[in-house]
Amino acid sequence: MNMQPKFNLWVEVNGEVALSIWRINLLQAVDETGSISGAAGRLGIHYRTAWQKIHEMETRLGVKLVETQTGGRRGGGATLTPFAQEQVERFRRFAAEIEQAVQNAYQTHF
Repeated sequence: MNMQPKFNLWVEVNGEVALSIWRINLLQAVDETGSISGAAGRLGIHYRTAWQKIHEMETRLGVKLVETQTGGRRGGGATLTPFAQEQVERFRRFAAEIEQAVQNAYQTHF
């Protein structure tokens, strides 16, 4: 039998999810594609869902995470704020550390 431990990680503010692995993936997709619609397409979700999740994170954290630009000659776009970039990096490091702890505990107990 080849069992592997899995986990999900999220951070709450006042009992509501503010950051999670999925939400960090959304922010990273915005950063890499340069738009909310591009990020939504990459994650296979509707634009409205992506926008709502970003809005939820911003509201719960009380800080802007994504700067958007509308239309124009070069088209619209979106970029992460410096705070959002920092949170993505911190969460990734935190998740990697938790993943290692889960693997170690699994090896100890199984």
